[in-house]
Amino acid sequence: MKAKNSFHIIPTPKSVSISITGKCNLKCKYCFYANEMEGLKDLSTEQWLSFFKKLKDLNVMDVSLTGGEAFIRPDLFELIDGIISNNMRYNILSNGTLINENILKKFENGKRRLRLDYIQISIDGSCAEIHNKSRPNSFDRAIKGLKLLKENNFPLAVRTTINKHNLDDLENIAKLLLEDIGVSSFGNNESMPIGSGCRNEASMSLTNKEKLEAMRIIEKLLKRYPGRLNAQAGPQAKLKMYAEMEHAKKTGEKPKTWQMGYLTACGCVFSKIDILHDGTIVPCCMLPGLKLGNILTDSIKDIWQNNKIMWDIRNRRKIPMKEVPGCENCEWNEYCNGSCPGMAHQLTGDFNRANPEDCYREFKKETGGIDAL
Repeated sequence: MKAKNSFHIIPTPKSVSISITGKCNLKCKYCFYANEMEGLKDLSTEQWLSFFKKLKDLNVMDVSLTGGEAFIRPDLFELIDGIISNNMRYNILSNGTLINENILKKFENGKRRLRLDYIQISIDGSCAEIHNKSRPNSFDRAIKGLKLLKENNFPLAVRTTINKHNLDDLENIAKLLLEDIGVSSFGNNESMPIGSGCRNEASMSLTNKEKLEAMRIIEKLLKRYPGRLNAQAGPQAKLKMYAEMEHAKKTGEKPKTWQMGYLTACGCVFSKIDILHDGTIVPCCMLPGLKLGNILTDSIKDIWQNNKIMWDIRNRRKIPMKEVPGCENCEWNEYCNGSCPGMAHQLTGDFNRANPEDCYREFKKETGGIDAL
């Protein structure tokens, strides 16, 4: 459809991310969903199954099942069957600790494996001593779950959240995952001051100097393992973005993959929407405070097409960086995109601001920039 504010959007979201439970068997030090786990009640099996039928009517193609910890729900496979019966594919984000042989056998029923895109496991250290500092008392079980999935040829994704505890362990983590266990690749991001990450920011989040060191290590790993590390956030993603900013400023050649000079960083609101475990609809899991409605009472289609907050976030990309408060006189505003609106909202109270965590001006001031690599 064509919206009145000139953007073209698809009539309904292509993907939906669902936190099917707020319950978790871990208390990770940087969990961005920690605040939402408190005081919200999980929807019932019947309520989720009814919602999946609505998603079919909206032509949603795939669903991401998150938590909390998805495998904590005793009805997980009933929910998976509900997704499949409504012609959607799915993936699962998990800490891996509850995956065992009996769980894997359940995937053999019906089309559960056929419709599964991947299971993502979080690994934050090459050994228990380091991993458990971020994700308490979980390393051995997480590695066992990961190995079981690999041995049984499940489609896999692995995510490492870089933080103060595992920064110096990145090379060992890469060796463990890519060589010892033999996964094809792994993703990485970084601990952010959101959820429990706010309470633990001083002990978890990287300083700019530590981010520069992470970039040095990642550069080395990318040469050692070409194409096997990937990131959409964190030091690896920033390394790429900052390099393109430097190149554009020096040569005038701007990248074709993203638009500089406007608040264009987030594309999620053009293709997906998120649901919290009590049915609350939000633009993104990184914007849990912006409640758009609830699946029990409100229309996803109406919210997608007409909700003011959704359109305000989409319309960020019309705002020049030189008009963003705090960025007016920055020498980099012509080459910046403001980064994640979720973190901007968390740290400034306004998603139409730049995310302070990714500010290249401050990064360069404190570290010398990527020229210091």
